[in-house]
Amino acid sequence: MRVKPLAAPVAVEPPRSGEDAAGCVACKTPDDAYVWVSERWRVRAMDRPTGLPIVLILECRSHLDLGDLPNLLAAELGVMTVRLERAIRSLDGVARVHVNRWGDGSAHLHLWFLARPYGRLQLRGTFLSLWDDILPAIPEQQWRENLALVAAWLAEFGGTAIAEPPHIQWESPSTITLSPTADADGPEANDRPATLGEFDASRAAAPTIAPENGAPANGSTPVVPVPRRIGRLFRD
Repeated sequence: MRVKPLAAPVAVEPPRSGEDAAGCVACKTPDDAYVWVSERWRVRAMDRPTGLPIVLILECRSHLDLGDLPNLLAAELGVMTVRLERAIRSLDGVARVHVNRWGDGSAHLHLWFLARPYGRLQLRGTFLSLWDDILPAIPEQQWRENLALVAAWLAEFGGTAIAEPPHIQWESPSTITLSPTADADGPEANDRPATLGEFDASRAAAPTIAPENGAPANGSTPVVPVPRRIGRLFRD
């Protein structure tokens, strides 16, 4: 491993991406590409799962940088930072949430929220963003569930949740195959009622079975004779 030498400072720094609002990617991105949106703030995710449970970016709708925020947006930024951190920390398996702002890549204000997995002590510190590229990606279904949970958590305080949980892919056979062992032409095939009306009619026309040994017919309650001694006790 060879350490990269420190380059000499430049006289003029190059412009960041989106210095002009007309060419800003964040300003041109529609709401359906985000996880959660409100009147002045939006939250977006990566385009695919990464090594961490979830990585989110908080953006303001206005084309402003951190030092350009008016007092209203500056106050809301503090509330949104705490709210989003709590939403991410509520996920299963998340120990801490790292909140970072570099500002060297894009001129449009954006804050990074990276979830550190619980128990992964080696991931503590400033290199969590690098670990996100090294670790194997989490399952996509789990990633989408995490996005939907955070979006729903934020929507409880306002705004609109865009991310939805993964849908269950129900699969059912297009045809029903009867068992070849079934005797469709048996003697009882024609005796089966086809409709509910035929079933009721068959019950009404059912023959009455003669009682045996004094048993009541048609399910009526039998009359049990009371011995004379017991009857006399009740009369007295």
